[in-house]
Amino acid sequence: MTITATPITPRFGAEISGVDISKPLDADTIAELIAQQDRWGVTVYRNTGLDDEGQIAFARNFGHLESLPPREGRPRIFLFNAGNLNAQGEINWDPGATTYRKGDQIWHTDSSFMDLRTSYSMLRAVEVPPSGGPTWFADARSAYDDLPQDVKDKIENLECEHSLWWSRKQGGAEISREDIEARHRPVHKLVHVHKGSGRKMIYAGAHCYRVVGWGWEESRELIDYLNNFATQDQYAISVDYAVGDMVIWDNLAVFHKGGQFDWNERRDMRRATVREAPAPEVEDDPFGELFRTAPTISPKGAAAA
Repeated sequence: MTITATPITPRFGAEISGVDISKPLDADTIAELIAQQDRWGVTVYRNTGLDDEGQIAFARNFGHLESLPPREGRPRIFLFNAGNLNAQGEINWDPGATTYRKGDQIWHTDSSFMDLRTSYSMLRAVEVPPSGGPTWFADARSAYDDLPQDVKDKIENLECEHSLWWSRKQGGAEISREDIEARHRPVHKLVHVHKGSGRKMIYAGAHCYRVVGWGWEESRELIDYLNNFATQDQYAISVDYAVGDMVIWDNLAVFHKGGQFDWNERRDMRRATVREAPAPEVEDDPFGELFRTAPTISPKGAAAA
């Protein structure tokens, strides 16, 4: 078996072939796939043949899987809904849900709003709309490399607060800054060193709220500059899906965002996510408190529920 990586651009993104990831993999193969992931940041696997259980089994090769705990007779869930369907398999027209999803269409890194962040995200296409619905990716490592030296010096030791509710506000949710600041905002370094490659990245995106110790206006000027710099056309690629395709991206190396599509058309996308930290001793619930204390998600101008 020969694993082949076909680059999408010279520095960023590759399609992987020559391996059947629907079957158990030996340690050397897993190590090679992780090495390819570390190099390219985004890897694309076409026509994988994976079902839900196969996706979960494959994802476990990369580390500790994030999950939703069992409740009310529901088993633990390891695949997150990243499409537009509800639990009944119908298009979800709930205003809160559609407003929430708009925040996903802004450049971000998954779970930077958690103390323990997501590293790998693995998104598989189960049902795709006739057109639209790509995922966009931005090479935040190459963007860091290309920053002016004075900017690198300025940001080297800065830390930033992150908030899921800030990205939802930018997506059109009626959330006040008071609501955001009343809730926990994890702090992460603005310059992150990617362990697999040793390269630095701009760790910002739509969840990045404020620079620790800075005022609001100067914080936003810097964060907005960095987000705009990292997502310039020369750093960005998009990936379209056919049923059975899966894309893996490393949130500690890249930004991403969902592409536009017609919400009237079904889109069933299922994501497994791997946490950056070692596995806990017991099954945990990293998201429970976050969503138990969530502000109301409603479109701007709508009456609060």
